[in-house]
Amino acid sequence: MSAMNLAILWPTVALAGLIFVVWSILLRMRFAHIAANRPTAADFANAQAAGRYFRPVERPAQNLANLFEMPVLYFALVPLLVLTGSASAAQVALAWIFVALRLLHSAIHIGPNTVRTRARIYIASSIALFAMWVGFGAAFVATLIGL
Repeated sequence: MSAMNLAILWPTVALAGLIFVVWSILLRMRFAHIAANRPTAADFANAQAAGRYFRPVERPAQNLANLFEMPVLYFALVPLLVLTGSASAAQVALAWIFVALRLLHSAIHIGPNTVRTRARIYIASSIALFAMWVGFGAAFVATLIGL
């Protein structure tokens, strides 16, 4: 396995780490909420009631769900890059950009939640991911036609 193929794994590990950090924040905030606001049976009678009960601590849950949307395309791409030997320095740089922007997105979403800034970061991260897929597609087609 080439050095670049190994290098693409580091941002992937970092993104998985981010997901576990957000998950642990979610758990900590929910347990603290439960301890401070003892639930009743009515609080969990249905999905709407549970949603109302956890509304004060819903942003980490929303962010965790976000981390299983666009990042799924990233996690699908990385094995393709490794298997085809297409994990170039540009791909590794774009992967780090994507992960750094997802980290910023999570910090803003869970923290101050400034929607305009968060949206810009989300769009920038999506563009980085799109560029990774375009790069992979170009390299794959070039390989197929023998360039």
